[in-house]
Amino acid sequence: MSFGQAELIALLPLIVVAAAAVLALLLAAFQAHARGALAVALLGLAAACALLPLVAKVGPHQVTPILIIDRYALFFMGLIFAATFAIALLCYGYFGRRESEHRSVYVLLLLAALGGAVLAASSHFASFFLGLELLSVALFALIAYERDTQRGIEAGIKYLVLAGLSSSLLAFGMALVYARFGTMRFAEIGALVSAGNYARDVELYAGIGLIVVGIGFKLAVVPFHMWTPDVYEGAPAPVAAFIATVSKGAALAVLLRYFVDVGAHRAAALTAALAAIAVASILAGNLLALLQDNVKRILAYSSISQLGYLLVAFLAAGTLGTEAIAYYLAAYFVTMIGAFGVVGAVSGPGEDRASEALGHYGGLFWTRPWLAGVFTAMLLSLAGIPLTMGFVAKFYVVAAGVDAGLWAPVIALVVGSVIGLFYYLRIIAVMCAPSAAAPARAPSGAIESGIVLASLTVLLVVLGVYPTALIRILHGALAGFGG
Repeated sequence: MSFGQAELIALLPLIVVAAAAVLALLLAAFQAHARGALAVALLGLAAACALLPLVAKVGPHQVTPILIIDRYALFFMGLIFAATFAIALLCYGYFGRRESEHRSVYVLLLLAALGGAVLAASSHFASFFLGLELLSVALFALIAYERDTQRGIEAGIKYLVLAGLSSSLLAFGMALVYARFGTMRFAEIGALVSAGNYARDVELYAGIGLIVVGIGFKLAVVPFHMWTPDVYEGAPAPVAAFIATVSKGAALAVLLRYFVDVGAHRAAALTAALAAIAVASILAGNLLALLQDNVKRILAYSSISQLGYLLVAFLAAGTLGTEAIAYYLAAYFVTMIGAFGVVGAVSGPGEDRASEALGHYGGLFWTRPWLAGVFTAMLLSLAGIPLTMGFVAKFYVVAAGVDAGLWAPVIALVVGSVIGLFYYLRIIAVMCAPSAAAPARAPSGAIESGIVLASLTVLLVVLGVYPTALIRILHGALAGFGG
């Protein structure tokens, strides 16, 4: 396949982010402070987002057999780059008092975002695996970035071991599918599946099953969720936000493309297994969150249940299901980044577990009303309360599930939402209660964190009250995909 101007334009967002990572690495090596690396990271991510409309004009475009740059990929790229931009600012606020010690954070964030963008554009097992590994390797270092804390190192090692296991299962599944069809391109596999009768093909089902298991670890759905609470607790708060949003969103984007191209939704056994995973994730995530007193662990189990809700839309398939996934992910990104942004502002780097305990948030409305208000908005959105993006997102998912006749997952979603409301309101009640405890310390980077949290809160409410603007973008970006 020839490589010309159209291919170069199609790859511009990826090239810009990769170049920004290299430049940030050079600045981190030769500068004593982190402001230069942060500026390069922010400019690179902003430029990549600004280039997306230009790239959309030349798409959809197949760039070599391994990447397809279409509106679907560009939407998820925009979501990933915007989320990384916000998290980079939160990192500067989080590590602000130790400015000279976090220069490489922005290099790792750019590399992880690049891996996520590659996943969103993948149409081949090679780019699928390479994008996932680029994302995972950067996360190993990010999770264990606070090397002076034992739990940070422990969390990094746990993620390293389980990520290695999931990657090996994923590679084995890809090998089985390749052995069966002799190709690694999603579209060609789908054409071969449609042309033949593979209803009882054990090799094919085993390959797809192993791929689902491998991605299941990345998505942290039940029963592949064991690492989630420990890693979220041990990682710096902005990094936990990155894992909860960008990492999972990119993995779900490539899995959805693979399922649509291969036609895996037509396999009854596979959809039944995914429905069971969705129900288990919703119920287990919400029930286990009830038992937690650490805010990071509560959010970790909440993220497990949120991915269960997303799987309901995933199973619905079709245009409505795809739009529901995209809107829910946008709402989930906003709320999770905002929630972990507040956690980072309250606890800060190098703090002990006591600063993340629920009791530490006692009386936050009286000591830091701004942070408590933002946290309340994010928690209400996660609970699906009206006038927030979370309400519209859950309504979208329920509509897609009902339209597809997925009654058991939809009932589990409703029951899980009621259970989740209890522990979200529990956190809010603790923040409202008068407390004699010492007030939460001021965040070290109040300006940077404040800008991000204010922007996310406004976005949460505006798109909750008037979701039409985002829905129009989704209609344009996802037209024809999954239909």
